[in-house]
Amino acid sequence: MKKRNLLSRLRTNGWLYLVSALILLLLTPLYQLLVLNPAGFDDTRLVGRMDAYFLWIQQHTLHFLIYRGLLFLAFALLFTFPYSLYRIIVAQELMRQLEEGEEQESEKPQEEDEHQAEGMPSFAWRGKGFAVLAAWLGTIGILIFLLGTLIGTIYVTLTAQNLHGSTIAEGTIQFTNIFTITTNAVAIGILALSSLFFGAMIARSGRTLWPTSWLLFGYCGLAVSAPLSGSAVGVACSPATGQSPLTTYAILFFAAWILWFSIMLVRLRAEE
Repeated sequence: MKKRNLLSRLRTNGWLYLVSALILLLLTPLYQLLVLNPAGFDDTRLVGRMDAYFLWIQQHTLHFLIYRGLLFLAFALLFTFPYSLYRIIVAQELMRQLEEGEEQESEKPQEEDEHQAEGMPSFAWRGKGFAVLAAWLGTIGILIFLLGTLIGTIYVTLTAQNLHGSTIAEGTIQFTNIFTITTNAVAIGILALSSLFFGAMIARSGRTLWPTSWLLFGYCGLAVSAPLSGSAVGVACSPATGQSPLTTYAILFFAAWILWFSIMLVRLRAEE
C-alpha cells in the first residue's frame, strides 16, 4: 500500500513537471516570439540601457507581468522535483544494498557487522549524501529563483511606473542588477550543480542498477549542467543585459530534461 501511495504521488508530481516543462519549452518561447519581441522587448533588454528597459516596462506592464508570471509558475511547479528525484535514486540504492546484503549475509557475517550501519554498507551513506546534497541544492536553487523573480518583478514594475523622464538613479540600477544576478546567476548556477550531482549519482551505478532510459537521463543531467553553469557565469559578468547568449538554450535544455523525467514518472507502474 505504501509503495502504491508513493507511486501515485510520483505520478501526480510527474504531471506537474510535465506542465512546467511545456511552459518552458513551448508557451514561454512562443509568448516571447509572438508578443514580447514585436513589442521591442528583446532589442530593449539586449542593449543594456536601463532607461530604455524601464520605459518599455512602463509602456508594456501587462506583457512584462505575464512573461514573469509564466516563468514563476513553471519553476513553482518544479519545487518538489529535486526531492522526487532524490527519493527515486535512494530507493534504487537501497534495493541494491538489500540484494548485496542478502548475498553476503551467509558468507561474511562478522565482516558485515563491522562495515554496516543500521543494516546498510558504509559506502551507501556516501552515495546517499551526494543525493541529499543534490536535492538540497535543487530545492534552494528553485526557491532562490522564485523569490528573486517575485521580488525583482515587483521592484522593477513599481520603479517603472514611478519613472519620470529618462534618468535612472544609480541605486535603482544596482538593485536591478542584484535581482538579475540572484535569479539568473546564483539560482541557475545552483541548479547546475544539482543536475550535475543527480546525473553523477545515476551514471556512477550504470546498467547494473538503472534501466537504459534512466541511465541516459543521468548522462543528460551531466550535460545539462554545462550550459546552465555557462549561462550563470555569463549573467554574473554582464547583469545589465539580463541574460547571456547561453541562457535561452540552457533553459530549453533544462526544460527538455524535466520533460524526460516527467514522462518517466507518469509511466511508472507498481510491480505485480
